[in-house]
Amino acid sequence: MKRICIVFTLSMLFIVGCKRESSKVDLTNNTQKSESSIHSSHENMVFIKGDTFEMGADNNQAYEDEFPKHKVKLDGFWIDVTEVTNAQFAQFVKATNYTTTAENKIDWEVLKKQLPVGTPKPSDEQLQPGSLVFHTIKSDADFWWKMETGANWKHPSGPKSSIIGKENYPVVQVSWDDAQAYCKWANKRLPTEAEWEFAARGGLKNNIYTWGNEPIDEGKPKANSWQGNFPYENTITDLFLKSAPVKSFLSNGYGLYDMAGNVWEWCQDWYDYNYYNTISNGASNPKGPTKSYDPDDIYASKKTIRGGSFLCNDGYCSGYRNARRMKETPDTGMEHIGFRCVSDN
Repeated sequence: MKRICIVFTLSMLFIVGCKRESSKVDLTNNTQKSESSIHSSHENMVFIKGDTFEMGADNNQAYEDEFPKHKVKLDGFWIDVTEVTNAQFAQFVKATNYTTTAENKIDWEVLKKQLPVGTPKPSDEQLQPGSLVFHTIKSDADFWWKMETGANWKHPSGPKSSIIGKENYPVVQVSWDDAQAYCKWANKRLPTEAEWEFAARGGLKNNIYTWGNEPIDEGKPKANSWQGNFPYENTITDLFLKSAPVKSFLSNGYGLYDMAGNVWEWCQDWYDYNYYNTISNGASNPKGPTKSYDPDDIYASKKTIRGGSFLCNDGYCSGYRNARRMKETPDTGMEHIGFRCVSDN
């Protein structure tokens, strides 16, 4: 994906992933624990039986980090049937008083490490809480992602937008850090890349998509994606310009919805170009790379996202392919990134 940038001045850009002031969540309160216990069962989850599968590239659209195709062995796990919704995330926020990354002021001390030495500090107004919002564009000179003050999970398309009436839509504008906090509260975790891809394949072997091999633009709409010339025009053949309510499209063979398109989904793993193909040959239940976040090397310290979004099409990122891999810094939140959870028992 083309690297996303934000304009602070007419000539200065900086990479998304600005570290914010710390989000706060206290899980020691008895009331909060009681609320959390609601999520300790496997309601709205399905069990994926452990097996060995072939992970990686399926067709000529594959990127280099999808090769070589290799065998990975997994233990069984439970996974959410849908992406975490606005209603579910709202319950978490109500129980914990959690504030998301996008709701916290940008930390200039961290941001300046990503900019050329001597870059002047932006105004306080430019460092106010906000996040990235997608816009269709008219020319290559325009930016399709724009930083908007007041954009967050409750206002995903900017401060004038709302999630009222969209309780069953996937929550977006959440960082990996936010997803981690939700998972901890819900007694769950994020899936590893291998678990996510195995679940996305829905029991089909070496198929390109979660539904099989039929191209996404043939036949009936099979996922929420971009139809038309990205990012200039969306013909909305699938009826959705941006995100769609969960379960708007058919499930895969495991009964999972939106494993392709709608919103990208955070995985537990730090992105590692070679990790899964170097631990193949029957390695059991890989848990992902264990390197830690380095704020001074933000370009290398990224978490994996999977599944594509409403912005993907074959002329751009083909992100809805089972094997497609992308990456973002863990404090990045955007209008097309959400998550789902897994559980071991």
